[in-house]
Amino acid sequence: MAGTLHILGVGPGDPELVTLRAARILGAAPVFAGFAKRGRPGHAFGIAAPHLNPAARELRFEYPYTTDLPVEDPRYPDAMAAFYDTSAATVAAELCEGRDVALLCEGDPFLYGSAMYLFDRLRGAHRVEVTPGITAMSGCWSRAGAPMVHGDDLLSVLPATLPAAALAEALGRCDAAVVMKLGRNLPKLRAVLDELGLTNRAIYAERGCMAGERILKLAERDNAPAPYFALVLIPGRRGVR
Repeated sequence: MAGTLHILGVGPGDPELVTLRAARILGAAPVFAGFAKRGRPGHAFGIAAPHLNPAARELRFEYPYTTDLPVEDPRYPDAMAAFYDTSAATVAAELCEGRDVALLCEGDPFLYGSAMYLFDRLRGAHRVEVTPGITAMSGCWSRAGAPMVHGDDLLSVLPATLPAAALAEALGRCDAAVVMKLGRNLPKLRAVLDELGLTNRAIYAERGCMAGERILKLAERDNAPAPYFALVLIPGRRGVR
């Protein structure tokens, strides 16, 4: 019999925030797989480590590019597509041999997760089951003690990579927001928030639910580039008090 691909959301960082279902699958799977930046241990691997089957074999997929090549570069889409093709083929070979594979994904697999690209490539020919995970944003707003939406508040999830005008338009149409993919876009986002009068409501969360967690008002943070595991929370304002 062919194996099953289990795409597992392993949560925002704390191994205790892995769901019972994901932990059970990790404890039994003969093969586990995940994505990582070249030369780095891989965050999802660290989260899953306490729950892994000790006899499991690891498949490690290292991105050809992360921040070293902009997504606008014409080489980027072709290289990434080839990378996901190769990764999917490696997983498919395990499945065809009858071995289940647990594919790790930080946060939730279907929210900016690389696992989606293997899901798209493998779902037609193989059995694929997806286990949701606690998102980084929900982990961060819980750690910040910041209720986000009340009553009829509208919540938007935005990438800071959008042009400033698009960010301003989207923020103007919602009551609460989570802005991800900060990096070098933090000064641009801050300028937009200043223009809209939202800076004093904004909360900066870095490495939420992980070691080295840092949560503070955005107004208290400088404009240095933000690390990968950082986001900005803008709690809602309209709801029932």
